[in-house]
Amino acid sequence: MPVLTVVGAQWGDEGKGKIVDLLAEQAGYVVRYQGGANAGHEVVVGGENYVLHLVPSGILHSGTLNIVGNGVVLDPDSFLGEVEGLRKRGIKVEGRLFVSPRAHLTLPLHKALDAAREGSASQKTIGSTKRGISPTYMDKAGRVGLRLADVQDPAYCMSQLKTSLQEKNVLFKHLYKVKPLTAKVLWKEIARASKALLPYMADTEGMLDAAWKSGKRVLMEGAQGTLLDVDFGTYPYVTASNSTAGGSATGTGLGPTRIGYVLGVCKAYTTRVGEGPFPSELDAKRNQALRELGGEYGRTTGRARRCGWLDMVALRYAAQVNGLDGLAITKLDVLDSFKEIEVCVAYRVDGKTIRHFPATSAELARAKPITVKVKGWQAPTGGARSLAQLPAKARAYLSFIERESGVKVALVSVGAERERTMVVDPRLRGWKF
Repeated sequence: MPVLTVVGAQWGDEGKGKIVDLLAEQAGYVVRYQGGANAGHEVVVGGENYVLHLVPSGILHSGTLNIVGNGVVLDPDSFLGEVEGLRKRGIKVEGRLFVSPRAHLTLPLHKALDAAREGSASQKTIGSTKRGISPTYMDKAGRVGLRLADVQDPAYCMSQLKTSLQEKNVLFKHLYKVKPLTAKVLWKEIARASKALLPYMADTEGMLDAAWKSGKRVLMEGAQGTLLDVDFGTYPYVTASNSTAGGSATGTGLGPTRIGYVLGVCKAYTTRVGEGPFPSELDAKRNQALRELGGEYGRTTGRARRCGWLDMVALRYAAQVNGLDGLAITKLDVLDSFKEIEVCVAYRVDGKTIRHFPATSAELARAKPITVKVKGWQAPTGGARSLAQLPAKARAYLSFIERESGVKVALVSVGAERERTMVVDPRLRGWKF
């Protein structure tokens, strides 16, 4: 059975959690393949809100197994706290949640370094959540990180910690004016958490291979979005991992030839959190109005999101680098009251019109949006359960997105609840692709 990968097609916060939760009902496994505790996937079930950070969004379906893949950086305290919170709400976790032994751990030293760097006058502000994500990936690439499997070998862990702290303590003491850390204290924290973490460790790569070979459906869930990918995003204002579809192979150990469908999740407009260029961003007054209509505040940090019109240049780029097979359009209902909607279809950069997404943030920062106006429908869409039930002008807006992006609309969401979603692409019913 082919694998279905769900990716964010913008700067994150597109509503991936809801879409994964919806599709998870048909899945045998839901796998989180990258990112860390900075993610915040909100799912609304039976009028109750669940905000998931590290636990995959399939956990709310009793028949689904959930995996945290090797591409994820795992904050032990955040993960264990989230698990305990689910238990208290009656969600069965034991026997349904597994972590790759190859997942790297986010440690107190990573969070301390992240906060020190982001707060330093000598460092460029990126808009980090200060949760240690980037420093963890830095240690992973620098070969001084600790993986979940490593905590079974205290001597090895102490050696890795001492190596890592040789450099970091110089930075803490002399650059950031922060008290240095010791390997002994850090190991004590790791050992405490590992007792509760190790029961979740399993051969997840083998589990997924066996699942695929036996015909079970596997749903891959990313965090952040395409434009925050460390390679293809608006560098350096990006996350530290590959949030694009390719990351679902490297972040799980399930080969890329297994992926049968890539679904890109995209809001009916655009938002961005943190620093970095944003060509279609609205002026302050309209920005705030759209923010309030859409409830655009971060689920993890509470940060206000920057809001703008739908950016088709960026969406075409997302379709290209992910190889999108379909689009899930979310928050269509947020635009219900608009008499007129603008859409960015090209950029004006240094006197030239371009339709491609620039490689540098400096060029993107100089880009002026070229927009077209689309008539709004000024009618409620929240009750629609099929395209036919949508206002004609809302359907016309979706058709416009299809033409401009070159990707067919596969799902449409008109509210946070599961039932306020319409499946358009028949291949997603029973995953027949």
